[in-house]
Amino acid sequence: MVDWQVTATTIYCEDVDDEVTIMVYKDWSAKCSSFKKYHEPGKETLNLLKKKSRQLKRELRCRGPECARIIQYREKLRAEENGKGAKID
Repeated sequence: MVDWQVTATTIYCEDVDDEVTIMVYKDWSAKCSSFKKYHEPGKETLNLLKKKSRQLKRELRCRGPECARIIQYREKLRAEENGKGAKID
């Protein structure tokens, strides 16, 4: 078992063109702080995503709790806890 309660990092998420915070808890569960905002967006957020999508010429949408960024961060932490010496960027 890890000796911390929660750890977090803020990253730029290309899927929603915004900064998001990924949190990993001591039981290895993880979540993105912006999941609720972007996965089932309200009218205002949906309009913003559509506008940004048009500007960037690509679809913007949240990938949900199994997002690759969440998985990668959790795996980096596991590797560090297992003594493999992986650094967290």
